[in-house]
Amino acid sequence: MYDVIIIGAGVCGAAVARELSRYQAKICVLEKEEDVCCGTSKANSAIVHAGYDAVTGSLKAKLNVRGNERMGELAKELDFPFERNGSLVLCLNEDDMPNLQALYDRGVANGVRELRILNREEVLEMEPNVTENVYAALYAPTAGIVCPFGLNIALAENAYANGVEFYFNTEVTEIHKSGEGYALQTDKGTFETKYVVNAAGVYADRFHNMVSEKKIHITARRGDYCLMDKEAGNHVHKTIFALPGKLGKGILVTPTVHGNLLIGPTAVDVEDKEGINTTAEGLAQVLEKAGMSVRNIPTRQVITSFAGLRAHEDGDDFIIGEAEDAPGFIDCAGIESPGIASCPAIGEMAAELICDKMGLTEKPDFIAERQGIKNPNTLSMEERNALIKENPAYGNIICRCEMVTEGEIIDAITRPLGAKSLDGVKRRTRAGMGRCQSGFCAPRTMEILARECDMSMFDITKSGGNSKLVVGTNKDTV
Repeated sequence: MYDVIIIGAGVCGAAVARELSRYQAKICVLEKEEDVCCGTSKANSAIVHAGYDAVTGSLKAKLNVRGNERMGELAKELDFPFERNGSLVLCLNEDDMPNLQALYDRGVANGVRELRILNREEVLEMEPNVTENVYAALYAPTAGIVCPFGLNIALAENAYANGVEFYFNTEVTEIHKSGEGYALQTDKGTFETKYVVNAAGVYADRFHNMVSEKKIHITARRGDYCLMDKEAGNHVHKTIFALPGKLGKGILVTPTVHGNLLIGPTAVDVEDKEGINTTAEGLAQVLEKAGMSVRNIPTRQVITSFAGLRAHEDGDDFIIGEAEDAPGFIDCAGIESPGIASCPAIGEMAAELICDKMGLTEKPDFIAERQGIKNPNTLSMEERNALIKENPAYGNIICRCEMVTEGEIIDAITRPLGAKSLDGVKRRTRAGMGRCQSGFCAPRTMEILARECDMSMFDITKSGGNSKLVVGTNKDTV
């Protein structure tokens, strides 16, 4: 019997787990995939929105602003990449100025600090590569960019360090009321708990509707992206938005915390909750519309494209709280943009609700800080030489595009909640995320995985499940 079971190990599930781990309680996270950060949290814009877009008074508005405020402190505590680079929302003609002014007024009402409306000359001075057709822009200095993998993994690792249990490859199939709480049937057996936190992303409606007569409906909204090489990373310095429309904030152009340039996403509602395939039409739309905001985007520098799914709930707001007719069942549902920015506040809100209901007491020995994987490239030459002398694996470059060492990959595999697949290593170290997209480093990374995990190369996967990388009949030769 657990006190709390969290369904889903994305940023919201991990944020709730981390906040609850401050208290004396028996908690676990159930995740159907082989690792944390395998759903919406792995494929998104990685933007920490300032908070001017959401409707005043909505949970999106409240939690966006609170989450944005907390992100800097959280990044220091948990050691993940975050940069407050600011954003610009472009207005391309005078007729649209009332819409830009409305966005400014909404941001002020939402509590966003330091907002300003810039004229054409100020915009072009700040970002010379934006379109010459710009008339004005809303400038939000508090907006930022983050590594979504780093954020998600850091939250989960810290929760684990504070006693939260994680079960991977464990898919919840049914939820039933049982005694004091709920019984969760999975493909690995039954788990019982007093409270459930439903942080299941695009599947959150399915679990909510198992226990409540007050149904919710989530649509998977696909977004296509193009990622460009680091040579293009300085094309813009702020995150550049067009004025938002009914399907969201439109196509953005932004640097990433790792020095790339990212453009996207589209917004296409799909039936398939696993439908993360890109389309030629979607990618063409990304390139065309991004070019309307920013000039001379170096599209020949695209190194990969991908798509992610947003969990759009029909009510167009986050659903966070106890289901009316299902006591002990806490929803964190409908978490679409600005979900990344809001996740620290979502974790706080859900944890406070459960603490109040259960009367939990704080741990005297809560571990507030977490150290990420040591990156020799961030050290001085003297420090780097000392590290390599102590552990020669940090002098062996495995991924030349991103300059990732064997030492970093070993750390990624052997640390708490360590990587078990090629994508798991990639999300923790960036090995395989560079220009060649793992074309050269994958075999060497697989060798390290096989050695450190004591497994056959035939059992190594790209991303868990059946995504095996080596197939054949003569296993003794591999």
